[in-house]
Amino acid sequence: MPDDLAEISGIAFYTKDSSVFAIEDEKGILYKISLTEKNNIEKWNFDKKRDFEDLVLLDSVFYVLISNGDIETIQFGAGDSLITNKVKFPDADKKQNEFESLYFDDSTQQLILLCKNCEDDGNKKVTAWGYNMNSQVYQPMVYSLDVQPIAKKLKQEKIKLRPSATAINPVTNELYILSSQDHLLLTTDRSGKLIDLYELDPAIYKQAEGIAFTPWGDLIISNESHQTGSATILVIKNKKRGL
Repeated sequence: MPDDLAEISGIAFYTKDSSVFAIEDEKGILYKISLTEKNNIEKWNFDKKRDFEDLVLLDSVFYVLISNGDIETIQFGAGDSLITNKVKFPDADKKQNEFESLYFDDSTQQLILLCKNCEDDGNKKVTAWGYNMNSQVYQPMVYSLDVQPIAKKLKQEKIKLRPSATAINPVTNELYILSSQDHLLLTTDRSGKLIDLYELDPAIYKQAEGIAFTPWGDLIISNESHQTGSATILVIKNKKRGL
């Protein structure tokens, strides 16, 4: 990809033509990147500079997560124009909360925000918030992820888990959680109970900030440039496809 596309912070797979929509950290730009045609990239400006972190595409509506918990929606209008709307996270100015991951849970029909660094969490848990797209209302403490089993599996006394992206595998129904700073990929159930974890090679996953799945279970991970070259998008094929 071009060197000026260096900081992909969130991705969503577009089934219609096997492409990926993406947002760039700190720039209000929506990209469409073909996975089959090299250098086939389109882009649209949707906002001014903010800390954009993750992206979900549902029924032709894009949901963009901002680091303070605000959610901005994007829709295409007439003549390739964009229609946007922003919903504020409750009491965002009263507590120090930081979010980087957003996913849609079809079992509860809501978006889920997973804390990266929330004031009430400390080092022992990671809290999930819900967001109802119809009422535009946030729901605190949908569930919390216990960090201790992760530390135990890594043979560490304690860790500070900082999720950077999340997505549900449509084939296994498991939640996949990326932690870029820890170079980890976790799998959990829908309530955040740990199933497994994988340590990622930092030479390949230099700054893993985006995750998505195809309907058939191929895993897509995007990496920010980490100050070297351009961003990358990696596709890990589902070996059990067709079984």
